[in-house]
Amino acid sequence: MDRKNQTWMSEFFLLGLSSDWQTQVSLFVLFLAMYLVTVVGNSLIILLIGLETRLHTPMYFFLSVLSFVDICYASSTVPQMLVHFLSARKSVPFQSCVLQLYVSLAMGGTEFFLLGAMAYDRYVAVCHPLHYTVIMHGRLCLGLAASCLVAGFSNSLMQTIIIFRLPLCHNVINHFACEMLAVLRLTCVDISFNKIMVAISGFLVIMLPCFLVLFSYTRIVTAILRIRSPQGRNKAFGTCASHLTVVSMCFGTAIFTYMRPAAGPSAVQEKMVALFYAVVTPMLNPLIYSLRNKEVMSALQRVLGKFSVEK
Repeated sequence: MDRKNQTWMSEFFLLGLSSDWQTQVSLFVLFLAMYLVTVVGNSLIILLIGLETRLHTPMYFFLSVLSFVDICYASSTVPQMLVHFLSARKSVPFQSCVLQLYVSLAMGGTEFFLLGAMAYDRYVAVCHPLHYTVIMHGRLCLGLAASCLVAGFSNSLMQTIIIFRLPLCHNVINHFACEMLAVLRLTCVDISFNKIMVAISGFLVIMLPCFLVLFSYTRIVTAILRIRSPQGRNKAFGTCASHLTVVSMCFGTAIFTYMRPAAGPSAVQEKMVALFYAVVTPMLNPLIYSLRNKEVMSALQRVLGKFSVEK
């Protein structure tokens, strides 16, 4: 990109979700409340798992990492969106746009890999219960979590470099954030190569963990159906229900959006999907894992009981 182009693209303007002032104020209140629930809920999950020794298991270790990723993912997009709701000038400096795209892509990719690792954890717990603690030892859990982070950030770095090396003819983004497909629309060259890279990246980041999830749950369901006791089957299904709910939400939406770049989702669809991942999913994850999990609710009651006794 030449110097003239770099100077012209010193900042980007975001069209956001609406141009109506009253609508923007209403959205500000709504998304502020959802963001606060996200940060408080996920922080509470991390704190609870850290304080309660009964939750020091591989499943809850991965859940705490997922909660941390959700906080970072939401924080990479939502605060800026909230500021823009109350601002007449919805601009983002070039460097901030690059950083936002990089972090959001990294957190999104990391979450998909984490869901795959969590599916493997559930597979071992249900199909090999007697060897669970031996297989899912501390070093393996740390290694899996670190690998998820490295894979997510590596993929994001590659995509970000490729996208922002393209010559850009416009600086008005039809989105509320610097989202990958929205930024690609600003280019003034053929982006067939980039579409191929999006498809390859989507396969590696979305489909590979998805295949791992499908494989794990196929084996899990087969093992559960062999359990003769209804109580045993219900308990086994209960340990997987929360994770399966989150997996269905995340992978279904991602496959619809990023695995068909030739058809190309509309700008409205992109915004809705981005809102789902940046706002809705991080808010729902702690609710799904806590309200549907007796161990988490019991741990919360014990921790609150300890604090009330100390007072």
